[in-house]
Amino acid sequence: MKYFLIIVLLASAALAQSGRVGPANTTETPSNESSEPRSIRELFEEANAYNRTKFAEFERNNVRYSEELRIKTEKEQKQLAAKYAATAEQRPELSVEDRYYTGLLHWIAENLEGTERHLAVFADSDFDNIERKQTARSLVIIARAKQKKMAEAERALSEYRRGPAGRITELARLYGELAKAYLADKKFDEAAPHAEQAYRNAKLMIADESLRTAALDQILDTGMLVFESQSELANTKAADDVLIDMKDTAASVGSTTFFYYASNKLITYRIESGRKALGLETYSSALLQAGRELPSRGGQNEAIARLKQREKHYRLLGEPAPELLSIDKWFPGTARPLSQFRGRVVLLDFWATWCLPCFEAFPHLTEWQEDLGDQGFSILGVTRYYGRVDGASADNANELEFLKRFRVKYNLPYDFVVTTDQQSQLVYGATALPTAVLIDRKGVVRYIEPGTSSSRMAEIRAMIVKLLAEE
Repeated sequence: MKYFLIIVLLASAALAQSGRVGPANTTETPSNESSEPRSIRELFEEANAYNRTKFAEFERNNVRYSEELRIKTEKEQKQLAAKYAATAEQRPELSVEDRYYTGLLHWIAENLEGTERHLAVFADSDFDNIERKQTARSLVIIARAKQKKMAEAERALSEYRRGPAGRITELARLYGELAKAYLADKKFDEAAPHAEQAYRNAKLMIADESLRTAALDQILDTGMLVFESQSELANTKAADDVLIDMKDTAASVGSTTFFYYASNKLITYRIESGRKALGLETYSSALLQAGRELPSRGGQNEAIARLKQREKHYRLLGEPAPELLSIDKWFPGTARPLSQFRGRVVLLDFWATWCLPCFEAFPHLTEWQEDLGDQGFSILGVTRYYGRVDGASADNANELEFLKRFRVKYNLPYDFVVTTDQQSQLVYGATALPTAVLIDRKGVVRYIEPGTSSSRMAEIRAMIVKLLAEE
């Protein structure tokens, strides 16, 4: 979604710089009854306006918004842009300005090579619109970073900095893109200074009330880039400091969600890095800070409640994994204590058949078990009897048969553990479903988090890979 927003924002900026205001007419109208092909600029304007035009049409026709509709519309926009970019490529002797709009079409279509090729030519030309040239340079930087052409991206960034002072929103994004690329290549020394620059620029945004929401998103994203690079370099103080700064910034602007996120990350990082006593002290101080510094009573209560829900998890992290309790059935494998899984990384997936978010995790769980199982990874799907099947009352025997059919229906390649009561959930603080618990090869609890967002699933997989790499 954020990549799409970058497309819209930068393409819209390009449109404004060309003097165009408002959505383009999406109907091709030849002038003077000729069949002259439309200019590349006109093709870009249509593609750029496609989503706005379509959603205005949906609103007029009372078409209900949905994520599926958004994804479908965005895909259509990319396809249209790709089609028009191909049309532009076939034009003979493209002018410098044609190169600009062809590059923007490639950008909307997410063709990084085409974006770079055309916009680099435009940026190096003698075209007299410096704002458009800066927009072109910014997209070249991002395209090169995403293609891992880091030396070229750095040169383009230097050229961009020699131009007029860049917007802080754009600078935060550009430094952030380079930091992400370096992190992906595990070049943490190179990532760290770019992440710091991105974070500094993101924090400058917060002074502008009109940028407040975007600023918080950027501060979170770029702050985590600083944290990731510094923690990978084992600079625990620098990693702590950025999380503390993020937490304090969130409190100062009254963002409950951001405050909780930064506090939770700081607590778990301190525990994970062998400083459990400090982590638990941080938990207590975060409760006090929430009640003292968050401006609204509702925000205070929400942050405190969310942190307290995590207390059980914080206390379990770094401790030997408790055994599962009240087990009635374990299939298709044979029941055994968790202590017998030593030497393997184990994911306990606390779930239920009535839990819709649990279903969202199934494709990920299946992939992880199939891809990582032979590296020493096991999943246990932990559920309990709820006395119902498909909304109707059921005894344990019928519910068990339903669970067996369920496992086959969804082709889940791991064992189910069925308990008679909530004791195992309470032991692990897994009352919110789904909750994932990761146990390392030594039998120690290393990760506990609820939820199935895309970022959460990526986080779980990264943690699994990390634990598998440990001796």
